Amino acid sequence: MTAKSELRQYERDMDLAESYEEWFLAAESHDAASGMATWRKEEPSDLYDHAQIRYRLDRLRKYRKQKDWPGLLYALNEGIHGNMGGMGKSLLYRQAKAGTKILIEEYIQEIDDALRLLAELPDEVIPIQQKLDFFYRSNVCYGRSALMLSGGGVLGFLHVGVVTELLRHGLLPRVISGSSAGSIVAAVLGAYTDEEMQGLDFIAMLESGGNDPAGLIRRWVTGAGVRFTADNTEQLIAAAIPDLTFAEAYAKTGRQVSITVAPAEPHQRSRLLNAVSSPNVYLRSAVMASCAIPGVFPPVMLQAKNEKGEPQPYLPARRWVDGSVADDLPAKRLSRLFSTNHYIVSMVNPIARAFLPRDERARPVRRAASSLGIGIGREMLNFYRGVAKRYGDNWPKFNMMLHSVHALLDQEYSGDINIVPKFRFQNPLKLISQPSSDELGLLVREGQRAAFSRLESIRRCTQISRTLEEILHRFEYGDLRPAPGTYRRPKSSRRRPPPTAAQMKTLKAGSDQRVAKNQARPARARSSAPRARVKSSVA
Repeated sequence: MTAKSELRQYERDMDLAESYEEWFLAAESHDAASGMATWRKEEPSDLYDHAQIRYRLDRLRKYRKQKDWPGLLYALNEGIHGNMGGMGKSLLYRQAKAGTKILIEEYIQEIDDALRLLAELPDEVIPIQQKLDFFYRSNVCYGRSALMLSGGGVLGFLHVGVVTELLRHGLLPRVISGSSAGSIVAAVLGAYTDEEMQGLDFIAMLESGGNDPAGLIRRWVTGAGVRFTADNTEQLIAAAIPDLTFAEAYAKTGRQVSITVAPAEPHQRSRLLNAVSSPNVYLRSAVMASCAIPGVFPPVMLQAKNEKGEPQPYLPARRWVDGSVADDLPAKRLSRLFSTNHYIVSMVNPIARAFLPRDERARPVRRAASSLGIGIGREMLNFYRGVAKRYGDNWPKFNMMLHSVHALLDQEYSGDINIVPKFRFQNPLKLISQPSSDELGLLVREGQRAAFSRLESIRRCTQISRTLEEILHRFEYGDLRPAPGTYRRPKSSRRRPPPTAAQMKTLKAGSDQRVAKNQARPARARSSAPRARVKSSVA
């Protein structure tokens, strides 16, 4: 067997793997045959600053060996950074199949061990207030990861396989967003705890349709190829998602789930619905709106729970449609609300695939030509949209359609880690058609296989943030929680930097001026009448 045929065999083994363990064995064999196993062991590379990583790793190990805990804390304070020395570049995680540079993996593990060790040191060694200040500040500086689930019609079932693998390996972020078909999976994750998810068979739940023994999908399959209807979608959502508001779901699971909806009318902005921006909106209502494909399903009016616990219309004058039309991957809004700075994207949107880089190792000229073509297309669409806005008052439907097409094209469709399943429908109409049982199972399995190749990079790139979240949770609710009155909650826990001395001085000066004005106000009021009379006499 030649070297190329051997590599192709390992690639076929990875493509057909039924579990991550099976995939990983084939990936290690592929690395050994391609020489990437040697590449992982070699520290030097033009892709990152290996000398800086090695220096910091040796320094951290020295402090731990000497039990110099203040020195270790100082060294960590110098920089807990996800892209230290360029080690967060996605290209570093796409060279070998089974991992990245071993130096990077050892460095991340060393920081993880050091953080856990410092958290459990006695208060006599590192005072509790000093530890809290450090961990809260590090959590803010390092940031958080978010999982964004795109739209894609029936292809949304690929997300089920992706999140199944993330849950199985303990890698599911707490911040999750979903648009259109992705909103169904996001809402399920927001409504069920980890314990419930472990015993929950999502596909079986859909097939049973809640209390319907005939089964939603089984009944739909009898008319395979027939398009979904709004009633079908509503039944699917009711079967999969409990009757909870965003606030109730967050209180139950602690997952910060967001769902994108787009306006059905012009001159409106898309909304990101979650426990912060719309706590009383029902999950089911938000998902139904996010799944309302324009031209296929009617727009949806949102429903919310009032102070009496009764459902009532939310923004009754507005109707909402498919969230992927305007903001398929709401990274900027998630960053503003939840301090996320690292994004895992499960991309099944067939339109968005055209905007994803097909080969991260492509030549610069090819990448530049692709970007230029996309840019020219967007600018042409901007021109025609401007013409329609100016002269198209008599064509409201055309204007709305053009706006929707522009919103689809004028989005960023990639993240830091992109999970892009290979499954494709030959017939585009199948995206809004009822899947057969075989197709449904294939979608889920392909979602799992797509996740296999990204699990190691997700594990390494999110390891430190997951550890910081775990430690802070233990400080707030678990075994590391300090006694009341022995600490103050750090200001960094509110994600606002403390004011500087100059700012405090300015604030105090402004406060003194306001006090002086308030004290002088009665005197000015008494003297205002004579000035008014003088002015009128002059006039």
